[in-house]
Amino acid sequence: MKHIRYILEALLLGFLLILSKCLPVSLASNMGGWIARTIGPRLAASRKALRNLKMTMPHLTPSEQSKIISGMWDNLGRVMLEYPHLKNIAAKRTEIIGAEIFDTLKNKPAIFISAHTGNWECCPPAIYLQTGYQSASIYRAPNNPYSDWLLKRARSLKGKLSTIPKSKSGTRNIVTALKNNQGLGILIDQKYNPGIKMDLMGAPAMTSPIFAQLAQKFDCPLIPLQIERLKGAKFRITVHPPIKTKDRAVEDIVAQSHDILEKWIKDKPAQWLWLHRRWMSNEEIKKHEQKEQDLKNKD
Repeated sequence: MKHIRYILEALLLGFLLILSKCLPVSLASNMGGWIARTIGPRLAASRKALRNLKMTMPHLTPSEQSKIISGMWDNLGRVMLEYPHLKNIAAKRTEIIGAEIFDTLKNKPAIFISAHTGNWECCPPAIYLQTGYQSASIYRAPNNPYSDWLLKRARSLKGKLSTIPKSKSGTRNIVTALKNNQGLGILIDQKYNPGIKMDLMGAPAMTSPIFAQLAQKFDCPLIPLQIERLKGAKFRITVHPPIKTKDRAVEDIVAQSHDILEKWIKDKPAQWLWLHRRWMSNEEIKKHEQKEQDLKNKD
């Protein structure tokens, strides 16, 4: 049954992508936004987004919360139907502030951190098409392998850009990419249970420290990239100053990265993907504290 469901899901996704491809990019983006903001707020997933908003931005009124959730769905729907137009968007509809840094990074490893804001998929192709700098992107593969193939084909510009799924083999590919002096793009706003407990927007979140550890191991710059949707299918990528990693605790690097991420989210909350189970539940916090206490007692 799962296999049949995967096929049906991929057929629906394929149909939408083909339909989007036949439309002008602005119309396709508008259609995706309209579909998602019409259907999305009625889905059970919106309750998760609302819980996250109440926990991290408790000052918001119910009306403001609803507006953000509707905007989030609008942005997500646009992202989905912008996949077939990524090359056009990256080359002609995305401005890059601070692009000159890529001239200094050629033939050098670098780690770029970003988040699920704006259209996060346009960042690697925009940098590649506008500056010639090529980086590999780490992504979380969908459970549906057919949908994964469709989306990966679009985000990689039909194989011109490297994509690395999160997995054991993916970890080896990450190390290989950095050893070969390639760039590496990582979205740092997803939950990672085996990670470290760090504060994000006033609440504890399990976070992977891998981006900080790799930057230190390979002595390469750690550069935040902010992606914003300006209007419709137009975007801005801002290259922020590198985060200092030398002679610093990994926890300090992650904390600074979270501060940057928090600012991006609060500036344009409707453009962030609030659907992630990013923060720890009370039960998870208690288990984590008990585990830490057990380790102290063992020592």
